[in-house]
Amino acid sequence: MPELFDTEAVILGKLLLATVLGLLIGTERALMARQAAGSRTFALVSLGSCLFIVAGLHIDVRYLGIVNFDPARVLAAVVQGIGFIGAGLIIFRGHALHGVTTAAGLWVAAAVGAMVGFGMYAIAIFAVLLALTVLFGMWYVENRFKRILLDNHPEQPEEPYEHPLGGMRE
Repeated sequence: MPELFDTEAVILGKLLLATVLGLLIGTERALMARQAAGSRTFALVSLGSCLFIVAGLHIDVRYLGIVNFDPARVLAAVVQGIGFIGAGLIIFRGHALHGVTTAAGLWVAAAVGAMVGFGMYAIAIFAVLLALTVLFGMWYVENRFKRILLDNHPEQPEEPYEHPLGGMRE
C-alpha cells in the first residue's frame, strides 16, 4: 500500500524547492528593479505558501474520516493573505502607481510555493521560468520601446530612466 502522506524528507525537499524558486523570482525585484521587496521577501512568501499547503495536506490525510477538511480552503486562505500583502505594496505617488509588479510577483511566488506544496514540481519550475522571462526580458523590451518613442518625439521632454543594470541614460 502506498504511503498516504509525504515523508519528512519529501516535505523538507518541497520547502527547500519552494524557497529556491521564490529566491529566483525575487532576484529580479532586488537586482534589476531595486525594490525593497526582493529575494528574501519572495523566498519567504513562497516558503510560507508551501508550508501552509503541506500542513493542510498532512492534516487532511492524518484525520481522514474524522474531520471534514479541504486543502483547497488552505489555498484560498493563502491567496487572500497574499492579496492583503500585495495591496500594502501598491503605492500612489502623484498620478503614478508603484509596486504593482512587485505585488504581482509576490502573487506568483505564493502560487509557486503552493504548487510545490501540492507536489506539482514541473509546473512550479516552468512558472518560475515564465516569470523570470517576463521580469528580466521585459526590462529590455520596454526600454527599447522607450528609446524608439523618445527618438520619434523629440519635442517632448525626455524623462531620464535607469538602466536595469545601473546607470542613468545620457
